[in-house]
Amino acid sequence: MDKQDLGAFLRSRRERLRPQDVGLPSGPRRRTPGLRREEVAVLAHISTEYYVRLEQGRAPRPSADVLAAIAGALRLTDAESDHLHVLAGTAPNRTGLHRRDVRPSIRALLERLPQTAGIVTSAAFEVLAWNDLAAALMEDFAPLAPADRNLARRAFLGPQGTGAALYGVSDIAEFRLSVVMQLRTTLARYPADPAVRGLVDDLRDGSTDFARLWDRHDVQAPPMLTKTFRHPVVGDVTLDCDTLMLADSDQHLVLYSAQPGSPSAEALALLNVLGTEAGQYAR
Repeated sequence: MDKQDLGAFLRSRRERLRPQDVGLPSGPRRRTPGLRREEVAVLAHISTEYYVRLEQGRAPRPSADVLAAIAGALRLTDAESDHLHVLAGTAPNRTGLHRRDVRPSIRALLERLPQTAGIVTSAAFEVLAWNDLAAALMEDFAPLAPADRNLARRAFLGPQGTGAALYGVSDIAEFRLSVVMQLRTTLARYPADPAVRGLVDDLRDGSTDFARLWDRHDVQAPPMLTKTFRHPVVGDVTLDCDTLMLADSDQHLVLYSAQPGSPSAEALALLNVLGTEAGQYAR
C-alpha cells in the first residue's frame, strides 16, 4: 500500500468534483475547490475521520468494498478505479522488473506487415523492436543506447520548440500527456523497478512540464487515432495509429498505416524504397 500516493490521488480526484456533479447543493462560497472530505465520506457511507486519515496517509489498508464505495463517490472511471486499487494494495501488483524481451513471433510479424510502420514499446516507453519502414519514418534505433530509444525521454527531454523532440509529430502535447498518465500506472505496477523509478525521477527533475502534469495524478489517457509526421524527405505524412496491447509482456505494438491511394500512402511507399537512410535522425 502506497499511503502517500493513495492520499494524493484521492485528494486530486475529490478536488476536481463540484457538488452539483454528485447531486449536492453548491451552498455558500467554498474556500477550496471540489467536494469537502465529509461530503465524500457521506457519499461513500464511511466515517469522515477514516476518509480524512486516508487522504493524509495515516489510515490502514481499506477493504475492496470501501475502495469501491469511494470510487463511486468520486465518480472514478474504470482506469482510475483500477489505479486506486493498485495504490491501496488490493489489486495484483507486479513487484519485479518490466519486460524488455520481445517474442520472436512479434518480431516476425513486424517484418511481414505490408506498407505499415510498426514498433514495439515497453511499459516504460522504450522502443524494443521495429521494422524497416518504422526506421525510415522515424529513425534507425539499432545503434542507439536503450535510454536514447525511450520515447518519453525524447518527448520531454529532447530538442524543444521545433517538433524535433518526437520526429515532427503534430500531437506532441497530447503524446506527452499520454506518457505521464501511462507512466503513473506503470510505476504503480512496478514500484521496485529501478529503471521505471529512475525514468520518472529524471523526467520530473528535467522537465517542468512533466512535473506539472505528474502532479495532476491523471491516469486515463485518450486514444490517439491518427498522427502526422513531418518528415524531412517526404514532407507531412498523416497515418492511422493503432496500438495493440501485448498483455502477457505488458508491451504495446504500435502500427502506423495510411489510407490506400492517399498522398501519405505514396509517401510511405517512397520511404519503403529509400530505406533506413531516409530516417529523420539517421546516423
